[in-house]
Amino acid sequence: MSLVTAENLKSELEMFDIACQSDAVLDKMVEQCICNRIQADEIVLEWVAFSTTKNGLKLTVETLEQFEHEILNKKGKSKQNSRRDETFGRARDIHALQELMKAEEEEEHLLDSYSTPGKGSQKRALTTPEQPQSKRAAALLASPGLLLSPSSFSPSLTPSLKYSQRSGRSSPGVGVQLDLLEGPEDALTSSYKFMFQRLRDIRNVLTEKIEELGEDLKSHFNIEEFLQFLFLPSNGKLNAHSVLLEAGPEQGGQQIPVDLSELKEYSLFPGQVVVMEGMNTAGTKLVASKLYESASLPFYTPVKLEMDEAIQPLNVLIACGPFTPSDTLTYDPLLDLINVISRDRPDVCLLLGPFVDSKHEQIEKAQVTEAFDAIFSRCIESIVDGTKNVGCHLVFVPSQRDIHHPFVYPQPPFTLTNLSKDQAQRVTLVPDPCTLLIDGVTFGLTSTDILFHMGAEEISSGTGSDRFSRILKHILTQRSYYPLYPPVEEVNMDYEKFQNYGQMPITPDVLIIPSELRYFIKDVVGCICVNPGRLTKGQVGGTYGRLLVQRNTPSEVAKRASPCLAAQVVKI
Repeated sequence: MSLVTAENLKSELEMFDIACQSDAVLDKMVEQCICNRIQADEIVLEWVAFSTTKNGLKLTVETLEQFEHEILNKKGKSKQNSRRDETFGRARDIHALQELMKAEEEEEHLLDSYSTPGKGSQKRALTTPEQPQSKRAAALLASPGLLLSPSSFSPSLTPSLKYSQRSGRSSPGVGVQLDLLEGPEDALTSSYKFMFQRLRDIRNVLTEKIEELGEDLKSHFNIEEFLQFLFLPSNGKLNAHSVLLEAGPEQGGQQIPVDLSELKEYSLFPGQVVVMEGMNTAGTKLVASKLYESASLPFYTPVKLEMDEAIQPLNVLIACGPFTPSDTLTYDPLLDLINVISRDRPDVCLLLGPFVDSKHEQIEKAQVTEAFDAIFSRCIESIVDGTKNVGCHLVFVPSQRDIHHPFVYPQPPFTLTNLSKDQAQRVTLVPDPCTLLIDGVTFGLTSTDILFHMGAEEISSGTGSDRFSRILKHILTQRSYYPLYPPVEEVNMDYEKFQNYGQMPITPDVLIIPSELRYFIKDVVGCICVNPGRLTKGQVGGTYGRLLVQRNTPSEVAKRASPCLAAQVVKI
């Protein structure tokens, strides 16, 4: 399956002289291609046939929704029906048809509550749908303990019959190979030295990092000799007049101020390892004339596939907490997400904390009577039970803001002891941060808001206005999930664990880096970086992300190509 982009679709539409009114229309068509796994030329041909029967229907978001309901969904359903009829040698009975029609009506109602970000999509509310869920919530309440609320956190959602019968899909998650790239997931369960780290040990970790990156810089830029330094702010917040270079222990640990006035461009942050070329005639200040930054690590080289091995794209959904509005502990946004999972049937769901947010108003004011561990357990059970008929693989990543979990970075994975054997087979618990290998595609994951932390400290000049790309490049070239030093006060760093588990072993194919800052999808040094946003933003609904990825085929292994075929950030 080739990459489906807005440009591909626009080109195909132009061939039929079809006017496209807004970017939102192209976004919607990309979404339909991803959900139905069809190519740009196929969907355009289907649209031409559909619009012709409707007396030249104009291409808009509204007419595309009509097109999806009347053509795409029924087309997929009919394919599945024929395949099942051939297998079992019998037609549907009237009861099955009635169930299908009922599910179709319910789904149409649910789809009206969602939209994809883009120009022209603002007419739909950003808040989590309330009264479109009222019927759904009533149905859930018909059985005991089904609504995610402080009193009961275990929904048992039955996916729409229509989605369970989508065409062209085997059971999601079946056969997906998912492992940590380095080490077992319980590697971080060993003891931590909470508040008892020796300064000598911290210094040794930082020194090793400087030496490692320094040697790579020397080799990459063919530098014969230099002193190795670490950036540090002088007093308070870093600015253009407070930059210091601190020598390594072998050079006595001395500090020297840096004059940046002769540099045409620079982007610096506290803790950054770089090489500077310049003059220090008076011995009191280095006047920098050239700046060398680190190079990123190579990408993972996948094992060659057998020629007869089928290669199917993977649909990956990404969502980051909090999963409740800030003014209530009812998990309505999570209910909506579970319905999205039932609708889209992804192969893998990457779910990042916080699940029980320490910054929630009611938790901060001590207005919660139930144990935090119990709230978390019911939340996880709700996700696992609510997606059991989908069969997707669930990956849970903890957050520094999860009040029931150890407040330390790197953070150990969650512990779930009440999962059944079948449930455990499709649940993976990983630390924060980690590097995952999913069917030959590497994912870097962190729930810690390093983008926000570095954004508050980074200084730059002459590098353009795309601050996100600059910070992302720093993260990838410094080869660390948290290169900032010293860390912000809310990050309780364990440096010995950070040395082993906070570094990037390779440059990931996809970097998932959720933040309070605006969502984005960017290609930085060949890595697809995704900030899916948070599922809730205060009292209103937020966003989640989804990707279509495919590992390289045997003929493509030698020439590395991005495995990401399509990516979207979607409003809940």
